[in-house]
Amino acid sequence: MPMTTQTGLQNYKAKIAPPRGLTLVQRRTILGYIFIMPFILGFLFWFLIPALVSIYMVFQKWNLISPPEFVGLDNIKHLFDDPLLPQSLKATFLYAFFSVPIGLAFSFFLAMLINTNIRGISIFRTIYYLPSIVPAVANAILWAWMFNTEFGLINFFIRSLGGSKVAWLQNPVYAVPAFIILSLWGVGGSMIIFLAGLQGIPEIYYEAADIDGADRWAKLRYITLPLMSPIIFFNLVIGLINAFQIFTIGYLVTNGGPQNSTLFLVLYIYRTAFRTQNMGYASAVSWVLFIILLILSFVVFKYIGKNVHYENPGD
Repeated sequence: MPMTTQTGLQNYKAKIAPPRGLTLVQRRTILGYIFIMPFILGFLFWFLIPALVSIYMVFQKWNLISPPEFVGLDNIKHLFDDPLLPQSLKATFLYAFFSVPIGLAFSFFLAMLINTNIRGISIFRTIYYLPSIVPAVANAILWAWMFNTEFGLINFFIRSLGGSKVAWLQNPVYAVPAFIILSLWGVGGSMIIFLAGLQGIPEIYYEAADIDGADRWAKLRYITLPLMSPIIFFNLVIGLINAFQIFTIGYLVTNGGPQNSTLFLVLYIYRTAFRTQNMGYASAVSWVLFIILLILSFVVFKYIGKNVHYENPGD
């Protein structure tokens, strides 16, 4: 073989040969860690470290100014004689257990409504989805005006139908129902998820049902709902977690009033931490919220999750 040809072959092999020192598996492993590093850093700095600090603060008394003072189990004992904690739990549970199922039903209904191919349907999909991306502060200002006793649009319609005005945000009886109505304004996100699921159902199932003579309700009950159950379950879990963490709207619209009827749990944690400057007790209440969500998630997965239909459960 000529010398030039042999030299050229050696240069070609040197170019295509992997760099020395690291194998292909090692390089892929390093690349994988680089890609997941944002999640790892976010988990460490935004969850794990704050959670550990919060556990430490449960046993401390700290007003954000002076050094923390160890108080043992005093913060935990105060959970059982705090008069505002039961009221906060009541408001949060009422809001969550009514707003979540109503919001699921409403968003599913809207998804069924816009799951068509008529002309201009994309415009309606956009209109229904837009409220869910409106900033929370703008939503609060809008609905504070909507629920205004004297000048609100809702009371205007009630009076136009012959009814009397309702003190939505001033009467403890109507305050939480007002927030439940308000929550329907942001169902666009779950509606889009439902719509994606509906469009993923094969048409062959409905064609077979038509051949068998099934009506609209039979197809909804025996085809649509079973095949949509994983998405319904997903929206249920996410909806419950978000409902128990309601804060911005409650803080801006009523600030916990009237008579603490809308003092939701996260709002109460905020008040305890930054108004009364009791970070230790606020940490204790935060762990109450975490335990509630943990128990609810376990119950939902155990008793509702087993009824979810999966097409390929063995995969």
